[in-house]
Amino acid sequence: MPGSSPLGPAEPAIDLSPTPGDEVKTTTCYMCACRCGIKVWLQDGQIRYIQGNPDHPVNRGVLCAKGSAGIMQHYSPARLDKPLLRVGERGSGEFREIEWDEALEIATAWLAPIRERNPDELAFFTGRDQSQALTGWWAQQFGTVNYAAHGGFCSVNMAAGGLYTLGGSFWEFGEPDWEHTRYLMLWGVAEDHDSNPIKLGLGKVKANGAKIVAVNPVRSGYGAIADEWIGIRPGTDGLFAFALIHELLKADRIDLDYLVRHANAHWLVIANPGGADDGLFARDGEGRPLCWDRGGDCAVAAGATGISPAVVGEYVLADDRRAHPVFHLLAERYLDPQYSPDAVAGRCGVPAATIRRIARELADAAFEQEIRIPVAWTDAWGREHAEMVGRPVSMHAMRGISAHSNGFHTCRALHLLQMLLGAVDTPGSFRYQPPFPKPIAPPNRPGRSRGPDGVLDAAPLGFVHGPEDLVTDADGQPRRIDHAYSWAYPLSAHGMMHTVIRNAWAGDPYRIDTLLMFMANMGWNSAMNTAETIGWLTDRNDDGEYRIPRIIYSDAYASEMVAYADLVLPDTTYLERFDAISLLDRPISDADGASDAIRHPVLDPAKQRAGRDVRGFQSVLIELGARLGLPGLVHEDGSPRYRDYADYITHHERAPGVGLLAGWRGDHGELDAKGPPNPEQLQRYIDNGGFWRSEIPEHARYYKMANRGYLDWARHMGFLGHDEPIVLQLYSETMQKFRLAAQGHGAARPPEAHRERVATYFDPLPIWYEPFEGAQAADANIRFPLSAVTQRPMFMYHAWGSQNAWLRQITTRNYLYLHPDTGARHGIDDEDWITVTSHHGEITVQAKFAGNVQPDTVWTWNAIGKRRGAWRLDKDAPEGRKGFLLNHLISDITPNGDYANADPVTGQAAWFDLRVRIAPAAPQSETAPQFEPLRMGRADEAPLRYGAGFRARRAGHEEESA
Repeated sequence: MPGSSPLGPAEPAIDLSPTPGDEVKTTTCYMCACRCGIKVWLQDGQIRYIQGNPDHPVNRGVLCAKGSAGIMQHYSPARLDKPLLRVGERGSGEFREIEWDEALEIATAWLAPIRERNPDELAFFTGRDQSQALTGWWAQQFGTVNYAAHGGFCSVNMAAGGLYTLGGSFWEFGEPDWEHTRYLMLWGVAEDHDSNPIKLGLGKVKANGAKIVAVNPVRSGYGAIADEWIGIRPGTDGLFAFALIHELLKADRIDLDYLVRHANAHWLVIANPGGADDGLFARDGEGRPLCWDRGGDCAVAAGATGISPAVVGEYVLADDRRAHPVFHLLAERYLDPQYSPDAVAGRCGVPAATIRRIARELADAAFEQEIRIPVAWTDAWGREHAEMVGRPVSMHAMRGISAHSNGFHTCRALHLLQMLLGAVDTPGSFRYQPPFPKPIAPPNRPGRSRGPDGVLDAAPLGFVHGPEDLVTDADGQPRRIDHAYSWAYPLSAHGMMHTVIRNAWAGDPYRIDTLLMFMANMGWNSAMNTAETIGWLTDRNDDGEYRIPRIIYSDAYASEMVAYADLVLPDTTYLERFDAISLLDRPISDADGASDAIRHPVLDPAKQRAGRDVRGFQSVLIELGARLGLPGLVHEDGSPRYRDYADYITHHERAPGVGLLAGWRGDHGELDAKGPPNPEQLQRYIDNGGFWRSEIPEHARYYKMANRGYLDWARHMGFLGHDEPIVLQLYSETMQKFRLAAQGHGAARPPEAHRERVATYFDPLPIWYEPFEGAQAADANIRFPLSAVTQRPMFMYHAWGSQNAWLRQITTRNYLYLHPDTGARHGIDDEDWITVTSHHGEITVQAKFAGNVQPDTVWTWNAIGKRRGAWRLDKDAPEGRKGFLLNHLISDITPNGDYANADPVTGQAAWFDLRVRIAPAAPQSETAPQFEPLRMGRADEAPLRYGAGFRARRAGHEEESA
């Protein structure tokens, strides 16, 4: 028989050592927020293979499906090729290709009069761009207060809740002590974000035999490997945390010594109802907070050593004012029966017995399994310690608790729980990642005024310390188009991207001229409500002109938003440009060291496809700034200060010696963290695998908020401006200042319409309240009995990952997932078509039973649904026919219409407050609503078979060799 011999069948010809390519380059992945190190193998000038870089501190060689599929992110059929100028109606997708000179001339002609007339008429809003250290600075140079980034959509509750409490936060700025923890709680954690470090950490936790508890309405990914899943009702995590606190206080299972040493538990709070000082800290003549020393029976500086501070009781100060320690107020509140497990169990959907057991387990792990590391250290007051003692309870939280209208206080509640256990930056607990912790609140305030050169006095985004820092006019009205830093949303540290389009359309508080957006798919996946957003983008005045006069948009791909732009500036893919993963922006440090990284062009965009002419948006922004003559972007003679983004990364200094990158500074690259620019800096990064890292000294790795070794190191590195200890804030005086303003005190007071809101939600201790949609929609629990949430899949990240031709094959369409018991209650069978109705809209989708969901909740994967014609998908692609978004149901304003559908403290978009009802529907061929297909170029009809050429060339070489 063919291929056989007397000895049996012939062995197939198998190359047991195939080469991944003929060249390898190291850079940084951009397929999610991990920013892992990758090795990109090239063959004949094309990408052959992407693998993890084992030397990189973020991922240690691990790479996920997203990272590997970066090949198809680069070779995506959806890539844009040339600048585009709209020639049809907005939304038609009708454009004319133009050259870059014309595109930049048009953009300059639109923007120059704005800067001359009123810079605030430009609204510059960016998506998940990872270059805010540039974009925010550019907005400051232009002089507009109207700049915001992705975080208001995504994580500002997490950031603000942590930074105003701990000086750090969950998300990318802290991590569990993976090596030493004995008990890990994951709160609202999906799998799309920071996934490789978390997976590595979870592997260590499991190997060490520690317990993992996942608190989430949906059990997927990390929850699937947890030892216990607590299927909580959405928006009630704060109540659950308060019940745990109640039990710990009642059993006296707290670390009181830690609270006095590292937090403000003993600081005295003035009790003067109705007075201008009520609820503020008692201070001495030098402004230092006071505590009551039981030994001396008098008030002394709270930071003094050798005293015995009182933590409960009422005390009379020298001026006859009365005051209570913070801990007294805390215990008084959370020992109230309203926070007992029996009182909250029904609302949370977590049995009271389970709550009590979890509290006991937390206490046992913290106090009976204490960690001791034999490393000597010195605290901020000069006291020497022979070892580091820790409470091995750690927590990690993400969007599931953040994206609610009560999310800020929920985040603070979790931090309060951590502090009571003594579990913040001790061995086994949550740990800060440099450059955190920061002072509370961080010192940079939002820009408010322009100098003679038109430049803002600070970057547009920052941290409010009191009412005087709000960006409002003399009448207390918002000055920003998104209403961030106003009395409606005072602590909106990331801005409010989700309000800009409605407000620009409405002219509230004024008309803007141009909306400049980068990588923000606000015409679809990143819109709170798609149909309304499309309407605002296309609506016209009575004179026929668009109500939002001009829209400039930059993206690498033909997303839904591209169709609504007037001018499109095509971005490169992440493998074709320089990027800085900066400590000034979203750092990639871990708890034991500071790190930053770069991306650099692995491929030349000019050589990738005939006729393709794209540029990195960051370089475009720098050239545009130079054409506009922005002060920081030109020399005194008006010539450009920076050639491109790479030149800016190398030479720009935010302060003397402080640039975007911390590694290899100085004339010869001999300095770390601070030093003059080094012309060869980028090459040094490339030679080192694309990253830089500086280890924290061993004696400085815990108690960073009060460790003399760390404080000195952080000041040397430029992370801190002083070496004073950072006191954790159980009780927030910043919040109380706003409450006092609402009560009529101080020079800056809210308008009458906002006073009750501010007084209610600016409680200095964490509170819980019903999410607004459930509380305000009439008979919400009857008419809309189910919560609806989106879950981020591990294999995709935001909209741009879900168009990836390889990742799409994992999930090409989505269902609305519901528990079988839920289906039975509503007369729905598995895979039935159903209508899903909110107070705002209705969709028709296909249901699918899943046992991994809390029975009062339904869920789906995020970002799967695409508009036909977008992303150059096939006209019959399942994402367009049977995929859908819950966005169609979400309103961007609260049911009573008074405010944005957002957290009242930070302005965080309340995506997960959505309440719905479901009902059977007749079988359908596609989901509803459907929109008119976009006309933005059709998909290539040829099958997408990347890699076939490599095989053909390899086969040819083998034949030649034979």
